[in-house]
Amino acid sequence: MMEHTLSHEERLRSLGAIRRMFENGESGFVFPFRYVWFAEADEVPTTGVLFSVPKKFHKRANKRNLLRRRTKEAYRLQKQILSPDKKVHLDMALIYSSKEVLPYKNVAHAVRKILETIAERI
Repeated sequence: MMEHTLSHEERLRSLGAIRRMFENGESGFVFPFRYVWFAEADEVPTTGVLFSVPKKFHKRANKRNLLRRRTKEAYRLQKQILSPDKKVHLDMALIYSSKEVLPYKNVAHAVRKILETIAERI
């Protein structure tokens, strides 16, 4: 049984890895997210994920925090879509790009579509 956790090791926080992902990675858009991902072969399959809600669209911190929490929860519950049996190191960023605050159901559906797209492209 897969644990539904989002540990500190799963967060993408290395500046070099983030720069490499944005320079060399692939990107796409599924409303309300823009996503960027970069995969490379590795002996130990790991995933690093970055969540962002720009201040440009949501000035109030409480709304940014709410959207970031919804995105993290949707990812945490659906991350098993990215099959861990492949020996791939995956870095990915989910950037909330809508000016409206969408309900959790819409956010979860978009995250599922993104994860399925990335899983079939790996």
